[in-house]
Amino acid sequence: MKTYLYFFVAIAALFTVTSKVRAQGCVAVKNLTSPGLNFGDGATTGWQFTLNYRYFRSYKHFRGPDEQEERVENGTQVINNDNSVNLGINYSFNSRWSATVTIPFMYIDRSSLYEHSGNNGGRFHTQSQGMGDIRATAYYNTTGDNQMGHVLIGLGVKAPTGNYDTKDYFHKPEGLVLLPVDQSIQLGDGGWGVMTEVDVTRHIAGKFSGYLNALYMVNPRNTNGVLRRSSLITVPSTGEEIPRSNEYSVADQYFWRLGGEFMSNGITATLGVRMEGIPSEDLIGKSEGFRRPGYITSIEPGLFYSTGSHTFGVNCPIAVDRNRTRNTIDKAQGNNPTTGKPIIGDAAFADWLLSVTYVYRLVK
Repeated sequence: MKTYLYFFVAIAALFTVTSKVRAQGCVAVKNLTSPGLNFGDGATTGWQFTLNYRYFRSYKHFRGPDEQEERVENGTQVINNDNSVNLGINYSFNSRWSATVTIPFMYIDRSSLYEHSGNNGGRFHTQSQGMGDIRATAYYNTTGDNQMGHVLIGLGVKAPTGNYDTKDYFHKPEGLVLLPVDQSIQLGDGGWGVMTEVDVTRHIAGKFSGYLNALYMVNPRNTNGVLRRSSLITVPSTGEEIPRSNEYSVADQYFWRLGGEFMSNGITATLGVRMEGIPSEDLIGKSEGFRRPGYITSIEPGLFYSTGSHTFGVNCPIAVDRNRTRNTIDKAQGNNPTTGKPIIGDAAFADWLLSVTYVYRLVK
């Protein structure tokens, strides 16, 4: 097992912050950005500044859709405590065009037994802290200043500014050893990514609106060269070594959310369904190396308050379905010789994510 990440805030419509949240577990989905929309009185030109804080604790292990409850019962679970801050800067040129830059900062603590001296050696901690991968995205509003809603399409890049070879000391039988931390708490993934997005809002009736948000990030790089172990993984039935199986993979990521919102007197209440995760294989390029593919589906309530140029909000996705799917290494290994079942690794997920957001609008 290993542990961690994914998620971000994401609430569409003119009074709601749209930001994406990070995977709540070992599935290492890094911070991403969804459309940064205008707030308030219909102004179409100006600056918007966003400060977003998120926290989650992943500790429940899944292999496929099945929870390994014995890990918590036996105290062998991996625990990731993730604290993240995202600074966002958005500029709207007019009712059609806007651009957003997001800079993430992270502090993540990970504790485990197996990574150190084994399950009998005690639980120890590793950490990572610093800036993550910066994202820049341009958006085009196909509907202009239509008061019934909008359809936004976005195209952006993710730069490998986060350290993807963060190291910390591990407690081994021979003493403290400086090694790369687990993929789930690395600050970046080491690849340039291309992000495609769509954001749709539509007035339904009265004070009710609906929203649809979706994002897919293509990460063409195969592996980033960081070694998670000294030797290659082998196929149990043949002993054949699997190429690059000891390196970290640079994986694609995806996200979508669908729901409704109610707005009244500056208060916006939202409720929707969201899914985010990592595919087993990338859309472009090879998918060698180690990754924890999978997804998490959540029910996402949110509450936001806008007054003048300020918006304050909180949302809390609550997990209802978690699944750690097979990666290319699992597939290459085939079936377990003893049980005959397909080999599949595990991953840890969180039960919920807390996201708190502040937005300031400076319009012309």
